[in-house]
Amino acid sequence: MPEMNIPSSPTANAAAGSSALRIERRAAPQRNVLMLEQQGVPPLLARLYAARGVATAADLDFELKALLPPDTLSHADRAARLLADAIAANRRILIVADYDCDGATACVVGLRALRAFGGSVDYLVPNRFTHGYGLTPAIVELAAANDPPPQLIVTVDNGIASIDGVQRAKTLGIATLITDHHLPGEALPEADCIVNPNQPGCAFASKSIAGVGVMFYVMLALRAELRARGWFGDRPEPNLSQLLDFVALGTVADVVPLDHNNRLLVSQGLRRMRSGRANPGIRALFSAAGRDVSKATIQDLGFMIGPRLNAAGRLDDMTLGIECLLADDDAKALAAAQRLDELNRKRRQIEGEMHEQANALLNGIDEGGISSTSASTSDTSAAIALFDPQWHQGVIGILAARLKDRLHRPVFAFAPGDDGELKGSGRSTPGFHLRDALDLISKRAPDLLLRFGGHAAAAGAQIRQQDFPRFAAFFSEIAETLIAPEDRARTLVTDGPLEAAWHSLDSARLLENQIWGHGFPPPLFEGEFAVLERRILKEKHLKLKLALNGASIEAIQFNFTRDPAERIRAVYRLSVNEYRGVENVQLYLEHFENL
Repeated sequence: MPEMNIPSSPTANAAAGSSALRIERRAAPQRNVLMLEQQGVPPLLARLYAARGVATAADLDFELKALLPPDTLSHADRAARLLADAIAANRRILIVADYDCDGATACVVGLRALRAFGGSVDYLVPNRFTHGYGLTPAIVELAAANDPPPQLIVTVDNGIASIDGVQRAKTLGIATLITDHHLPGEALPEADCIVNPNQPGCAFASKSIAGVGVMFYVMLALRAELRARGWFGDRPEPNLSQLLDFVALGTVADVVPLDHNNRLLVSQGLRRMRSGRANPGIRALFSAAGRDVSKATIQDLGFMIGPRLNAAGRLDDMTLGIECLLADDDAKALAAAQRLDELNRKRRQIEGEMHEQANALLNGIDEGGISSTSASTSDTSAAIALFDPQWHQGVIGILAARLKDRLHRPVFAFAPGDDGELKGSGRSTPGFHLRDALDLISKRAPDLLLRFGGHAAAAGAQIRQQDFPRFAAFFSEIAETLIAPEDRARTLVTDGPLEAAWHSLDSARLLENQIWGHGFPPPLFEGEFAVLERRILKEKHLKLKLALNGASIEAIQFNFTRDPAERIRAVYRLSVNEYRGVENVQLYLEHFENL
């Protein structure tokens, strides 16, 4: 099909050095479409699933029996024995969590399961602003100061890079169990046990499982170990499926690729929510967000519930989020959820202010007026690094993600830390592995990065403030080398035209109830429409009434940048819009061009 040249906003054009957007179409192998239809998959879904590599209905089996076996996760059995021994001996266990949604839900899965098994367990979550990330020696010292101190530390969603922290724990006579999913460095900590699907030699098929998923698997292995020991002879055996709503939330919020195993975990969690079996904390978060938990969707978890939980770790202390999820009393859970909602409102305000400052930096780049202490890039740079002394550490990750989406380039945003250091959070585009890029920087300039870690798509780093220009130069240079030319243009991949008959509320509901996400993208369609009506909402959103084959349909584009002509060609999602209890189908416009 022909390319659609769709201008972006003026600022985005200046920074990105390009005004074109490439539209490509997914191919749906007809053989697979027919096979799926013959196996009972609705025709619209058969076409969409086939275009995403699904070959048979068995690939859509999201029952628990299809879960990857725990014994394929390296050292899960060893972790189970370590935990079972600790429970049997009534040793004190301490979970050291991370301060994001994945870390919080992983902590809650571990706490609830271990307590149900009879373990003596508590938790400690580092404060983003005072402790930093992971199992540091300082965190071990803080844990050891408890009376009595822990005898076993279990990390969740962190620890794979905690070489010094594990060593300090060993010196103090504290055993360590690392459960993590982040990519390891060249050396591993000398822990008593490490469970991480990305460690060398692990054959677990789901390399993209979230931290909460790893902890859930460890609890499955522990239950099997305790069962083999006859532990449940005189006590009830916990039903771990009751934790799947937490697993679903952490998996979606961490934006890990949704392979089959992750989609299964998310599907099971959503099923519990929709059937009225969600835990009180999850129900309370839905209530605070004004959403109906009985109609829970992937979008709710990723854009409504996850951000409210994350707000605690970004602006305050994730203890509030963990206590919300731990609550068994509805009133206590709702009070915590309402405080989280207030924090999220504050986070959005801070983010908005930072976004305006970032826009000014980007405009200044185009005008040549930015000093090297604030931004370092040019209109031809392959990657962007930004810093402002007024930015908030807890929100730079969101800012980097927003700018990455808008500019289609890897972005690192930095905020002031302590003692003249900067803390940075990066987000990347397809084809550029962010954590590997940081590793390459550390090899080329061994004194530059004080700390770093992360994934292909997201990573963090700490540098000295005076080294910001050096970091930005290396970051741009490496991106220039590693990003292929075909990956530099922003590309929207669509599922082609959608027949008029499918523009219905039933179709929109059908699509919203599927498991879409990173690595298994939601459907995106394209088509031509006549514009019947237009109006502007809140001075920045475009509300349209479009005509398709004689019928009218509502549409909206958020943060629009141009006025529509009488006819447009649009790229859009089919969505359900609910207003005052009334639902109707609505097109969410990703982009359009005038015809």
